[in-house]
Amino acid sequence: MYLGIDLGTSGVKALLMDADQRVLGSATAGLSVARPHSGWAEQEPADWIAATETAIATLRARHDLSAVEGIGLSGQMHGAVTLDAADRVIRPAILWNDGRSQEQAARLDADPRFRALSGNIVFPGFTAPKLVWMAENEPALFERVAMVLLPKDYLRLWLTGEHVAEMSDAAGTSWLDTGARRWSGDLLAASGMRMDQMPRLIEGTEVSGGLRADLAGAWGMKPGIPVAGGAGDNAATAIGAGTVTVGQGFVSLGTSGVLFAATDRYLPRPESAVHAFCHCLPGMWHQMGVVLSASAALEWLSALLGQSAADLTGALGPDLKAPGEVTFLPYLSGERTPHNDATARGAFVGLSASSDRNALTQAVLEGVAFALADNLAVLRAAGSDPEAFLALGGGARSQYWLQVIATALNLPLLLPESGDFGAAFGAARLGMIAATGADPVSVCTAPVIAAEIKPVAALSGAFADRLAVFRELYAGATHPGQA
Repeated sequence: MYLGIDLGTSGVKALLMDADQRVLGSATAGLSVARPHSGWAEQEPADWIAATETAIATLRARHDLSAVEGIGLSGQMHGAVTLDAADRVIRPAILWNDGRSQEQAARLDADPRFRALSGNIVFPGFTAPKLVWMAENEPALFERVAMVLLPKDYLRLWLTGEHVAEMSDAAGTSWLDTGARRWSGDLLAASGMRMDQMPRLIEGTEVSGGLRADLAGAWGMKPGIPVAGGAGDNAATAIGAGTVTVGQGFVSLGTSGVLFAATDRYLPRPESAVHAFCHCLPGMWHQMGVVLSASAALEWLSALLGQSAADLTGALGPDLKAPGEVTFLPYLSGERTPHNDATARGAFVGLSASSDRNALTQAVLEGVAFALADNLAVLRAAGSDPEAFLALGGGARSQYWLQVIATALNLPLLLPESGDFGAAFGAARLGMIAATGADPVSVCTAPVIAAEIKPVAALSGAFADRLAVFRELYAGATHPGQA
């Protein structure tokens, strides 16, 4: 058997998989986020360990874990875990959705070396500006920093005693030379850091260390079980979904929307806010666009109208309609790709006295789809050419929404059979590869497809026309007070 551990923002999930990749069981333990000031988001690394122990104890109560041969890790990206020389946590971890370092991120991003070497904009959520913020605001704590780890890599330290990071997660720090797959001394120095404060780098499929004997004894496992390098959460989801070769991609309709494309080349295009990260497989990279409000936009409308999201989408019926007279701009929390604009705001445009609940629902679904089309355009401009997208996430339960997205993207969407293809499953697959030396492509197969949602050709022209209107509206309607 193989164990995948996914450290999310809201909980830790442990998933058990057998040698035939059948999911035997999973367990989740919740986490909370502390917000001591506006725009801050922190967690105590000790809580991650406690949640992991709880999740594994729940699994152990249901399954004999003595046959576990490998462990893989996945986790929330960009968080800063600062350790002193004795590996003691110096302060709560600053998370990916913490915005305190906006000023520091802008200063680093103004240094052309960061985009040139990391291949990405320095976003406030990335790791490097958090350490600059510490140096400027908590200098006594910053002076004690001997090591910086990403969240899942702190779990690894507890599991194995090793200071190790892997490529996909490290690419989100602004310290990695992403094309060369190594830490950049120049980028570290530019943010006041040293190479000796960075963990050893490996690929996600490599063995990072062995499970400590005391944990193995407590969990009924064999000591020294290989722990794989693992992956950041989106790369791990790609492993779970079998998105591992050129031309493959997925669209995830969660709170945010993600368009992910696997590539065999390093193809940065930071000016478009496309993320160009290493994949967790050797010799692979990936490009990613992020829409900050996807299902979140539909949930917002649901709360506003007092009806469930399923009821709202169900009322539209089974057949796709041409875009209505109302256009929705889904920038409720600003936007990441392609605008990199935290000040953008949402809008309904074209309202009339006849605009009803269905018109607003249809507009929200179309607005998110058009934002994803913007992402696809910049992914293509950066060199990706996906042939289809696997549809994942809670929003993929709406057949109507999938038709909207397929037609707006003019690409088919592939709907997998029910099952768990997320980050914890991807982590378990990485644990299997590390433990057995199996070929990653043969392990990371795509799920069985239950349905293919094709673009509605008869409406492609109408959707293309409305996409053009959507793009024209961005500059004026999303920035109140601006012409």
